[in-house]
Amino acid sequence: MKIACIQSDVILGESKSNLEKMKTQINEAVKENVRVIVLPELWTTGYCLEEIGLHTGEQEAVISELQSIAKSNNVILIAGSFPIARKNGVTNTLIVISSTGELVKTYDKVHLFQLMNEHHYLQSGESDGLFEIDGLTAAGFVCYDLRFPEWIGAHSQKGAKVLFFVAEWPIQRMNHWEILLKARAIENQCYVVACNRVGKDLANTFGGGSVIIDPWGEIVSKGSTNEEIVFGEIDPKKVDEIRGTIPIFEDRKEEIYKKFQKSN
Repeated sequence: MKIACIQSDVILGESKSNLEKMKTQINEAVKENVRVIVLPELWTTGYCLEEIGLHTGEQEAVISELQSIAKSNNVILIAGSFPIARKNGVTNTLIVISSTGELVKTYDKVHLFQLMNEHHYLQSGESDGLFEIDGLTAAGFVCYDLRFPEWIGAHSQKGAKVLFFVAEWPIQRMNHWEILLKARAIENQCYVVACNRVGKDLANTFGGGSVIIDPWGEIVSKGSTNEEIVFGEIDPKKVDEIRGTIPIFEDRKEEIYKKFQKSN
């Protein structure tokens, strides 16, 4: 399965301009016969959190156009995340679109990043990130979710073989980005596919470094700090081989873990 991660710069608060740019980049990726295209976190708006509610009305049309693009090009879109209006506020929502243009998953970011004041402007999600693509169980997460291994692990224990991360990860913590992504791949014996944006907003510089990592923690392909498309191939059979070599899921001691948790 060939995958493309589009690590793009974002114009703050300009959904239409960002969409037009992304369409051009998707067309470039499609030329390479990819099956899956991954986009970054909040790529239509960037982190304009103080006015994020003003942009939720624009997202339905963007998502609809992405559905048409996925269908016409026969590609699966891990379409990044969008500000979505809910009854209790705005969520940072990952969207997955099938190659037939169907909306197959919405995942509201569970862990909000207080360092960037997300908790003041966004609502936390409460549902899982599991979905299927071409019969393969996968899971999707948004940026700060990466730092919570128990949440990620719950998905691999439910059968996920590929973990997708979409992010706006700042350049000063890029060493954390790669180390944590490798750790998530190794401890879950999964492929990890992570798409990060590049460029700057009013307060941050973002580090790119989009990466595809195999279940041994080896890098398949990796991006720079510039705008580019990162290509790589994954083989789901390798997940089964590695899980058979080191049977960590069989060796888990759930009853002991629960006993310890109850004792505290």
